[in-house]
Amino acid sequence: MNSDTINHMAAAIRAAILAHEADIESLDREIGDGDHYINMKRGCEAITTIAEELAPLSAADALNKIGMKLLSTIGGASGPLFASFFMSVGKTLKATDTTATKDVALAFEAGVQAIMQRGKAQAGEKTMLDVLIPVADTFKQLAEQGKSTKEIATALKLVASEGLESTRNLLATKGRASGLGERAIGHLDAGAKSCEVMIHAVCDQLLAQP
Repeated sequence: MNSDTINHMAAAIRAAILAHEADIESLDREIGDGDHYINMKRGCEAITTIAEELAPLSAADALNKIGMKLLSTIGGASGPLFASFFMSVGKTLKATDTTATKDVALAFEAGVQAIMQRGKAQAGEKTMLDVLIPVADTFKQLAEQGKSTKEIATALKLVASEGLESTRNLLATKGRASGLGERAIGHLDAGAKSCEVMIHAVCDQLLAQP
């Protein structure tokens, strides 16, 4: 992984988020604050505007710069959470000074843990973590087993979709949805949907590689 790959993935994520505007907005209107899609779109566009600045950087420094950009760009709760993710991933990669699959998996796990700490949340609370935690666990496990990139990407798409679906019947205990009580049951979480879309976008790019 290098800055070129990061820019390519960022463009793919932006396209995927734009393509799922109706889905994400609909979910957020049902049980969220109604501004999640706007913030996600703003964040994606902010990253693409600094593509030239990211190009000469190492993967670790590029990811840290993305985190700082998101922190100053995205409003609401999403900004600090995603910023913490990218900055933690960058910091972890910088410490290992490698982008081998195992190390990327460990960095991804560190990024998810940063979201957990910043948001004071865990799996089972009807948030993006219901997608991110199982994805991180599976990524780490498959990387340790020496699975190929395509095998990992295929598995992570499935895990992300399963994580999203798991939010449907959960009782929300974080964010605006937590005030709805049982009325939130039966609805998917918008943040989890956004994460599923982004993970699918990245995995699809990996699967398309020769």
